[in-house]
Amino acid sequence: MERWTIQKLLNWITEFFTQKGVDSPRLSGELLLSHVLGLSRIELYTLFDRVVEPDKLDILRGMVKRCGNHEPLAYLIGRCEFYSLSFKITPDCLIPRPETELLVERAIEFLRKRSGTQQILDLCTGSGCIAIAIAKNYKDCLVTATDISDKALAIAAENAAVLKLSDKIRYLCGDLFAPLIEGIESKFDLIVSNPPYVSEAEFAQLEPNVRNYEPRQALYGGPDGLDIYRRILKQAGDFLNQDGALIMEIGYAQGPAISELIESTGQFAPARIEKDFSKNDRVVIARKTTA
Repeated sequence: MERWTIQKLLNWITEFFTQKGVDSPRLSGELLLSHVLGLSRIELYTLFDRVVEPDKLDILRGMVKRCGNHEPLAYLIGRCEFYSLSFKITPDCLIPRPETELLVERAIEFLRKRSGTQQILDLCTGSGCIAIAIAKNYKDCLVTATDISDKALAIAAENAAVLKLSDKIRYLCGDLFAPLIEGIESKFDLIVSNPPYVSEAEFAQLEPNVRNYEPRQALYGGPDGLDIYRRILKQAGDFLNQDGALIMEIGYAQGPAISELIESTGQFAPARIEKDFSKNDRVVIARKTTA
């Protein structure tokens, strides 16, 4: 009977994932093997010669096959890292992307220039990664997070509880601002959002691991990808305090169109568009200027 050591398995998985076009094949193999064996990635290398038990091999082979068929790794292992924090992830949630960390960075920079407890609203919170990352890294804030999916909100609440942030974040189920009561008790210093922004044409071209597995309602933003931005901008000014800010993730070439939408409200200073490491439009920042 063939003996499968951790080293041999890792090499086999890496080669298989490379052939199947899985992103970051070596890292993906390490994460999958760590999950099945209950080991850290470092332990994989310190226990290179350990022989893996047959029952673990059976589980591993099934998961490797599913990943090779482009089922997202985050859903297979049920976890994803974002902003140096570990989040529970299920198919009810969009998988957090590294590019979204830029939004969190800019939000924290904005908050650190202000004083007093800051009220934050996170629209389309999904797994809660943005709300939680901000609350974890900026102590004097209270966050309200909304999402249309009650299943996603349940995951977000669980993530907040694990990171001991439940007292700083409240979760409301509903469409964008709908769960809020407009008025002084619902005025915020900062509104953040990573809304659905994939256009109809772009959706058809998405990689299979995204198009076939991640929730469509968290991706699709209408024919031109701007439907949710239009709806957010109709109400954002009414829920922002004077000199508050709106910070949103945007699609790779949506900067000019969203800047025009923001300008058309007459409630914000000219928007600032920031690009990610790939030089694509990624974050829009707009300060409220009207009372």
